[in-house]
Amino acid sequence: MHVSSELFTPITLRGTTVRNRIWVAPMCQYSATDGRPDDWHLVHLGQFAAGGAGLVMTEASAVVPEGRISPQDAGIWSDEQVAAWRRIVDFLHARGATAGMPLAHAGRKASTLRPWEGSGPVIADDGGWTPVGPSPEAFANYTEPQALTFDEIAALPAAFAAGARRALEAGFDLVELHFAHGYLVHQFLSPLSNHREDAYGGSFENRIRPAVEILAAVRAEVGDDVPVLARISATDWTDGGWDGDDSVALARALADAGADRVDTSTGGNVPHAEIPVGPGYQVPFAERIRREAGVPTGAVGLITDPAQAEKVLATGQADVVLLARAFLRDPHWPLRAAHELGVDDEATWPEQYVRAARWP
Repeated sequence: MHVSSELFTPITLRGTTVRNRIWVAPMCQYSATDGRPDDWHLVHLGQFAAGGAGLVMTEASAVVPEGRISPQDAGIWSDEQVAAWRRIVDFLHARGATAGMPLAHAGRKASTLRPWEGSGPVIADDGGWTPVGPSPEAFANYTEPQALTFDEIAALPAAFAAGARRALEAGFDLVELHFAHGYLVHQFLSPLSNHREDAYGGSFENRIRPAVEILAAVRAEVGDDVPVLARISATDWTDGGWDGDDSVALARALADAGADRVDTSTGGNVPHAEIPVGPGYQVPFAERIRREAGVPTGAVGLITDPAQAEKVLATGQADVVLLARAFLRDPHWPLRAAHELGVDDEATWPEQYVRAARWP
């Protein structure tokens, strides 16, 4: 008997239709050379497309060299990077997946060690640089950033727009603006990290100005047919910081500037925040933005079980689900989910693997 599934219902954003609503969340690999992805990224991302994911989002890709989290982060500021990404995108498309790129700038969280090398800054002799931010205040034990000038902030939209143009040249179907996890734009959003007194600080309208201006510039660059998403942290989990009310208002502003959906994460802007981590702990924020702002959302964060993911969509808490660690543990998660939900015929098996599609 055929059983319908929200997870396996296609979704259309502007001119792009994605085959299902199981999406790969951005996951940094800290393995690029001068911002260029290589064979590791091809295999890493390609396995998710072969495993049936609807959309494969690459890792956050810096729009300028100093926007990388680590010296080994991926980028999209040069034509050489376009060529390196193109072969990966071609493979994703060949396996039926939609390809998305998060455009990013790490701000004061830039020039840091890869996770398996420790914690803290990378010095200049080892390829590091002085990070930048809205204010000259360091994150944890990182290097104190240099405060961006008014003109440098005003130039950010053009840098993101150029990154979006290159992403399309590489064949990506959509772009996402990474405004979450304590990276540069989130640093502007939160009063805990933005202590400016000019047009980019102080009031809520001033603090969201970089986000709105970047979104508008990217929308103008890519035109009306290309989906543009935004990824935000819906709360700092800290008194006096960015919160759910702010996120609802920001989502409305981003939608007005041309955003098609808001992927809703949390945290990352201040160290030692007390976060009540548990299954689906961020889903209520996606649900609230969807309900109160009237903006489509993506839910992410400890969504690991097919029945759990199906319920998020079936109850109207979000429009898509994004998985990260669950995909690392099981790159074929969508194929397993289809079986567990009783919709085997809706899964997209690679021809090479079809002999495994009949479960014992």
